[in-house]
Amino acid sequence: MVEPETQPQDPMKSVSDQKAESEPVEDPEKKKKKEEKARDKELKKLKAAQKAEEARLKAQQASNTPKVGKRKNLKKEGGEENPEDYVDPETPFGEKKCLSRQMAKQFNPSSVENSWYAWWEKSGFFVADSSSSKPPCVIVLPPPNVTGALHIGHALTCAIQDTIIRWRRMSGYNALWVPGMDHAGIATQVVVEKKIMRERKQTRHDVGREKFVSEVWSWKNEYGGTILKQLRCLGASLDWSRECFTMDEKRSKAVIEAFVRLYKEGLIYRDLRLVNWDCILRTAISDIEVDYLDIKERTLLKVPGYEKPVEFGVLTSFAYPLEGGLGEIVVATTRVETMLGDTAIAIHPDDPRYNHLHGKFAIHPFNGRKLPIVCDAILVDPNFGTGAVKITPAHDPNDFEVGKRHNLDFINIFTDEGQINSNGGPEFVGMPRFKAREAVTAALQTKGLYRGAKNNEMRLGICSRTNDVVEPLIKPQWYVSCNSMAKQALDAVFDEKVKKMEIIPRQYAAEWKRWLENIRDWCVSRQLWWGHRIPAWYVTLKGDELKELGAYNDHWVVARTEEEARIEASRIFSCKQFQLAQDPDVLDTWFSAGLFPLTVLGWPDDTDDLKAFYPTSVLETGHDILFFWVARMVMLGFKLGGDVPFRKVS
Repeated sequence: MVEPETQPQDPMKSVSDQKAESEPVEDPEKKKKKEEKARDKELKKLKAAQKAEEARLKAQQASNTPKVGKRKNLKKEGGEENPEDYVDPETPFGEKKCLSRQMAKQFNPSSVENSWYAWWEKSGFFVADSSSSKPPCVIVLPPPNVTGALHIGHALTCAIQDTIIRWRRMSGYNALWVPGMDHAGIATQVVVEKKIMRERKQTRHDVGREKFVSEVWSWKNEYGGTILKQLRCLGASLDWSRECFTMDEKRSKAVIEAFVRLYKEGLIYRDLRLVNWDCILRTAISDIEVDYLDIKERTLLKVPGYEKPVEFGVLTSFAYPLEGGLGEIVVATTRVETMLGDTAIAIHPDDPRYNHLHGKFAIHPFNGRKLPIVCDAILVDPNFGTGAVKITPAHDPNDFEVGKRHNLDFINIFTDEGQINSNGGPEFVGMPRFKAREAVTAALQTKGLYRGAKNNEMRLGICSRTNDVVEPLIKPQWYVSCNSMAKQALDAVFDEKVKKMEIIPRQYAAEWKRWLENIRDWCVSRQLWWGHRIPAWYVTLKGDELKELGAYNDHWVVARTEEEARIEASRIFSCKQFQLAQDPDVLDTWFSAGLFPLTVLGWPDDTDDLKAFYPTSVLETGHDILFFWVARMVMLGFKLGGDVPFRKVS
């Protein structure tokens, strides 16, 4: 070790001499004042200590003095206080708590709460009776996710609901508070994937689907048990005889039944549409899982999987050469890499600058594809930019609609991992999408087609779970048609003739209306392994030219079991040889959560609980999931249960 450098000292001088030389001589007057100050300080400390001691003795004397109106001292006359009198005797599990001879002088939560809940539960104090003649009061506990332990927000929710249910129970109601947990598809899978990577350096694909799902069940058993223990520690007066989990046997049966019934009524269908795609999770995600970042100008952001920050908030302009030597047409985009999937250029039909280009074509500079110039008054604003818009139907929601209106090609250029696929051309294939952004820009410059870049305000979709930039991607998915069900849910709150439900506070009714009046069909399939497997089987016929799963949209059969699917396939494709393969996707967690008020009471079976306790009385939850959970419960409750799932939402 290298010692720190020091100044050389004279070995002939004493330490005190050296110190004296190195320190300045202190002024005697200052020294005297400093000493007086120190003495005063010590004197004040001494006086304060004396006062504190006097106060302690005085308080002790007061506590030992018998007071009028106080309980008679139980101590033996002249005897000493026995500490064991303040200790609760051990209580056999489930028995009524054995109390100490004397009440402790200080409140100790663990001592007071110990044993009470086990006795309450064993005594059946919280169990509701479906045959009771008392008026029912029913609350379903919003099921906490199994991703971890409860937090203070859960405690607050439980306290509010427990207050309501205990008040009603004491008021003579047949009170039922149903406990449950949610499997939380994406959230739980992400947590377990991270755990496996951290502990074994493996992905779920290394482990395999069956073993991975087994790992998630182990996680659920560990953390689910913690949650149930916490609810008991909170003293929540839940009816544990009706405890449920969204992926237990009864709930899974109900989810499959709901999917099959809705499919047979034409309310569930499969279609090729744009979805919010997460390239890290490799699945579609719901709108609630997308956060939006407002960007004002050129901004560098860290994106998962990229070493260097990625540039956003820039509008890049480039030119497309026109067929027949007619010159060029300039377009602009914030996602220049998507030009590899362009299939048209749109102009406004009344824009005089482009009258001569109606019905003409541009030529793609990297693959020679002919891009028709289409007139679209809905999309194009002639006063914005150049008045010409590049159209990428497979990677932009607005362009998707243009593609349908003009019967354009839908060319997907990304793999599920967010890399350029073979449709993007050999020059860029295999590149991650944001590295391709730089490469495409450089290639346009080389070809002399680059026309510059400028700052541009934009909203960037970010996955709330992975922080990955959401990619609009065209994928075949399962959808629930929502229009008719949304109308019922809307009328249940606003139509006085059929009003069945109240939203408290009333101000949130406006949000309810906004969501349901502008509802879109609900994408319910997720490319995950943890969740309810979609009860749909793909039929591959012996003579099919394309053998990949899902190649023909009319080759799907929906059934409760594989045996039922085989019977249905034999009926549809009679006298033909075929193979069956179940859809590997799972259902959106909100689908099973939307059925929760029904399934906790035994639906689809016609149970006594369903007759006695549905609809429930009140739902106490957060306003942020008013649409994503509450509205879907109401829609599915109406459709499958014949009524709203609760009378009040608070």
